Amino acid sequence: MIGVVAYLIFFLSQGLIFAVCCLGLNLQWGNTGLFNVGVSGFYLIGAYTFALLCAPAGSVLLGGFGMPFIVGIIGSMVVTGIAAFIIGVATLRLRADYLAIATIGVAISLRLVALNTTSLTGGAQGFPNVPRPFGGLIQNNFDANLAFFGLMVVIVAVIYFGLEAMVRSPWGRVLRAIREDEPAAASLGKSPFSYRMQSFVIGSALIGLGGAMFASFLGFLSSDNFFSIMTFQVWTMLIIGGSGNNKGAILGAILIWAVWTATGSVAQAVLPTTMQVKGGALQIIFIGLILMLVLLFRPRGILGEEASVSRAVPKGLKKILQKGS
Repeated sequence: MIGVVAYLIFFLSQGLIFAVCCLGLNLQWGNTGLFNVGVSGFYLIGAYTFALLCAPAGSVLLGGFGMPFIVGIIGSMVVTGIAAFIIGVATLRLRADYLAIATIGVAISLRLVALNTTSLTGGAQGFPNVPRPFGGLIQNNFDANLAFFGLMVVIVAVIYFGLEAMVRSPWGRVLRAIREDEPAAASLGKSPFSYRMQSFVIGSALIGLGGAMFASFLGFLSSDNFFSIMTFQVWTMLIIGGSGNNKGAILGAILIWAVWTATGSVAQAVLPTTMQVKGGALQIIFIGLILMLVLLFRPRGILGEEASVSRAVPKGLKKILQKGS
């Protein structure tokens, strides 16, 4: 029984890490319409920044800085946000296609840098000894995982309520206005570039936070953790859960991570040893089929974006508008 509970805690902790990334992507895509296809790149920046800041000296050739956990978390978000700002300056004034091309190019390039910069990231051998949040206080592995899960619940809850307040504020309404009709928003004196930049930087910083928590959760980093398939996973989670809905982002993360884990276990149990290397391809195919079915029968996702009507609208007109939406 303890083994089942331990696995459940491990599974949910990873699912909540994905939920953090989904919430960041939802701010960018679901609320602003920014097509960020470089999720794995920002995830990588956050993970390696945290590892370098918090790991003890001698972890890699250049060594870590041995900073406290909270410093590593803040540092990973700041560095990821700065990287997003640099990319955004060059791309956010252009069409969405250019942002997609730039972000996926950055993600692939960063993974190759992590693979080949042995003195900084450990290269192919990986980056060991990444500290856990309560590593010095809790020695038992089960208790440490349980404490990490509790921390992830708190982090996801804080991000969720924070984003809900932001997207329901005038700032969030401007983001949705830019997403729906940029010229109309600009005609009202709003700067689409400025608002898109804010959304892009904040969303990327949250993805970097997810990477930092992933690094702390595993205690070891390898460039193999940051293939583009991770971007596919997060996008699928968001679309299936419901783009534009923060509850949908969290639901999609847990649900698709459950399906991904289950299909991997089934592939290992069913396929012969010589075919198990193809189990990952079967996972992608199965998730792709689920995505197709959801897009066919529930194009807005399981939950979908909630209709938002200004409180200033009279009650009678509000009902008519809600029925029409």
